[in-house]
Amino acid sequence: MFVLAHLTDAHLGPLPRARFAELAGKRALGVLNWRRGRQHRFNIATIDLLVSDIKAMAPDHIAVTGDLVNVGLAAEFATGLHFLKSLGEGHDVTVVPGNHDAYVRSTAHHSLLNWGDYMRGDGVNGDVTDESAFPFIRRRNGVALIGVSSAIPTRPFMATGKVGRAQRERLAQALDQLGAEGLFRVVMIHHPPCGIRSSYKRLIDEEAFRAILARHGAELVICGHDHVPMVEMLPGPNGGLIPVVEAPSFAAGPEDRHWPGGYHLYRIERVQDAAFPWRCTLEARGFKRGEDGVDTRTVRVLTGSLSAGR
Repeated sequence: MFVLAHLTDAHLGPLPRARFAELAGKRALGVLNWRRGRQHRFNIATIDLLVSDIKAMAPDHIAVTGDLVNVGLAAEFATGLHFLKSLGEGHDVTVVPGNHDAYVRSTAHHSLLNWGDYMRGDGVNGDVTDESAFPFIRRRNGVALIGVSSAIPTRPFMATGKVGRAQRERLAQALDQLGAEGLFRVVMIHHPPCGIRSSYKRLIDEEAFRAILARHGAELVICGHDHVPMVEMLPGPNGGLIPVVEAPSFAAGPEDRHWPGGYHLYRIERVQDAAFPWRCTLEARGFKRGEDGVDTRTVRVLTGSLSAGR
């Protein structure tokens, strides 16, 4: 059995001091949003409790689907690296960037510069700042983690994402290769490729992304962005279904107005002599509204809804 922990949208604070020149345009609005709302909703005490619970669960690997920073100040990426190191070394933690990690064009590449050890494919050396670095692949005990970037700088009041044609083409090839190897394919992306949300938060090329999944297949897609849990099924090859699972914010407390904070645990095991050779169980762990303890909230067998087709 392979146990994968998934967390997202930690929005690490507090915000570092910024020079006046750094507060122009979109970043100024983001700082205002932090001071008026998020700094009261997200705090390090919440994160510490959830990190301690993850350590107690002792997963084999940890997946992080972006938004570690808030407004893209250079110092925030050092805070993000410190947080990642508290989770584990690069071999044991995999990260993809979110829209806040590419908040403004001037520092959009800083997550790649600072967190490269956590978003570099197996056997890849050097930096990961080139766009061709995504998607990257990590193979772990029968499971393939496929890191997709949907992080792009956007205009004020926009939080959209985009995968892009070139990355989608590379993703299709990777999914075919990993499927032929018989691996359990986990696609990591920040923006959910399905579900209902405002146009300013959507994945711009979600239809094209879903078409890749429908043609080439995957066993699981994990994401973040909306700060609320979600489980949906997308069509896969041969009539099968692909679960898409979004986790809540890792920084939200028990009284958060959107959803109490938490993370997900996936228990993935190979099933012998079965039409579909995998069993994947989702355990949602976190806070319950009004309670300050971290515990199991729901358990769901995801592969029970999947067909035998691959």
